[in-house]
Amino acid sequence: MTAPLDDAGQLAYELDRAHVFHSWSAQRSLDPIVITGAAGCEVQTADGRTLLDFSSQLVNTNIGHQHPRVVAAIVAQAQELTTVAPSHAVLPRGLAAAAIVAHAPAGFSKVFFTNGGADANENAIRMARQVTGRDKVISFYRSYHGNTGSAVVATGDWRRIPNEYARGHVHVFGPYLYRSEFWATTPEQECERALVHLERVLQSEGPSSVAAILIETIVGTAGVLVPPPGYLAGVRAIADRYGVLLILDEVMAGFGRTGEWFAFDHDGVVPDLITFAKGVNSGYVPAGGVIISDPIASAFDDRVFPGGLTYSGHPLAMAAVVATIGAMEDEHIVENAARIGADVLGPGLVELAERHDVIGEVRGRGVFWALELVSDRSTRAPLPASAMSQVKGELMARGLLPFLADNRIHVVPPCIVTDDQVQAALAIYDEALAVVGGAL
Repeated sequence: MTAPLDDAGQLAYELDRAHVFHSWSAQRSLDPIVITGAAGCEVQTADGRTLLDFSSQLVNTNIGHQHPRVVAAIVAQAQELTTVAPSHAVLPRGLAAAAIVAHAPAGFSKVFFTNGGADANENAIRMARQVTGRDKVISFYRSYHGNTGSAVVATGDWRRIPNEYARGHVHVFGPYLYRSEFWATTPEQECERALVHLERVLQSEGPSSVAAILIETIVGTAGVLVPPPGYLAGVRAIADRYGVLLILDEVMAGFGRTGEWFAFDHDGVVPDLITFAKGVNSGYVPAGGVIISDPIASAFDDRVFPGGLTYSGHPLAMAAVVATIGAMEDEHIVENAARIGADVLGPGLVELAERHDVIGEVRGRGVFWALELVSDRSTRAPLPASAMSQVKGELMARGLLPFLADNRIHVVPPCIVTDDQVQAALAIYDEALAVVGGAL
């Protein structure tokens, strides 16, 4: 049982339930937690609790909550210039673009700024269609690309189905060895067969009609699915073979989450367009964008790009981007995420799997992991929703704010997480899974 809310928290709760319409939810039964503050890897609630945030909210607070350098940059920018039309040149926007392309591969010089990941993917799709003169976009069934017209139809999960109003979208199965669609038993088989499947679909759709392949470098919300070695290189080769552009969605995986600045850095694969948001400034002020390869950018040197946003490159968001990237560089935050994943978090999760039969698979990189929970390891039957609800309750009761999706716990702390905080979280997962596993 939790303590009563304080007066401000009670007011926040009442106003929320009276007037706020929540995303992806049936509204009547909602019972949101009231958050009153946060710092680093912790959040405070209106009932007096401090929770270890292993959700990073929506896997976006890579630099942690309330980083003083980022907060100070937003305040300073607000005192100087709060907003400006995107047609004007302003220093924070230029500095942000330069800071971003400094971590992109060679041959990327331009950034188109958006307000988040969905409209980043929306505009990347638009660029691909404009440059190629083709219409179709191939993406994964297991994917999430955002909640705007084309982005949500490029999405593969259930959220696409009631929203299919955009044209020209085709879906394929990506690699997922634990639940292989290709009867594979090894990573090598899964890679090879998934690539054959992708190429056959592309051929069947007519390569001259396909503008782009759009995939999350590491599939995020749909499972933290790390592609097997060689898969991304194989996709790049297929795209090149048919003159198709490759868009890599780094909205969730980018800016340190996997222990590299971009997740594709692990594989040495270079896309044509890179979409980003979330970790670029940890969501302190909404921001996203498309990093554009030079050949695509130059296609619009003398041709109008038919797209734009009122708040593209908003000064407050850009100040947050500059401060975030600077702090990540100076404080070696990306390196911390890599070390934590390799030395502490990854091994700790594997140890949990050795003790709890309810864990079917552990997968991930950096501070981007998933525990796939099953009711039977031999059949790999997913843990049912009722048991997942119990998992959430047990974790919350022990002071951990989790990220749950379907039958998975996504273990996604901020990139600044410490060894001690990881050990505390592992102990909480251990206790919670013992309770749930014992009830099966």
